Amino acid sequence: MCGDWHTAEDLAQTALAKVFVSWRRIRRQDAVHAYANRTLVNAYLAHRRLKRTGELLTASFPERAAQDPAPETRMMLLEALATLPPRSRAVVVLRYWADLSVEQVAEIMGCSTGNVKKLSARARDRLRVTLGEAMAESGSSSMPPAIKHEPGGSRHG
Repeated sequence: MCGDWHTAEDLAQTALAKVFVSWRRIRRQDAVHAYANRTLVNAYLAHRRLKRTGELLTASFPERAAQDPAPETRMMLLEALATLPPRSRAVVVLRYWADLSVEQVAEIMGCSTGNVKKLSARARDRLRVTLGEAMAESGSSSMPPAIKHEPGGSRHG
């Protein structure tokens, strides 16, 4: 969601601490996962609002070996995700990486399903344009599988 392993670890730790503090207030045990997801998304959005200027993000992750078959494609996808606004990026990651339904994403983000669909459609359109240009520059003719439009599928679904 955030594009940086260190920030992701910090956000996960923050969310874990908040869930731990609120553990006694969580009445239904089946709601723990939803509460933790919502807490993580809130921590991410709050972190994005801070706009820390003291940190320098780089294009590579030194602690992870390049085992993916096409690291260039992964880097282009991460760079394209970084161009999205925080809420749109959260929707894309929750919908297409975490494979959650529109209703689940709406519940986690605390908004309507229509808003999730709108953010998802706009983000996908923007990613298609961004990745289309990036793929053309790199000489690749195919889009990454996560961004392809399903034939016969719903544009906003």
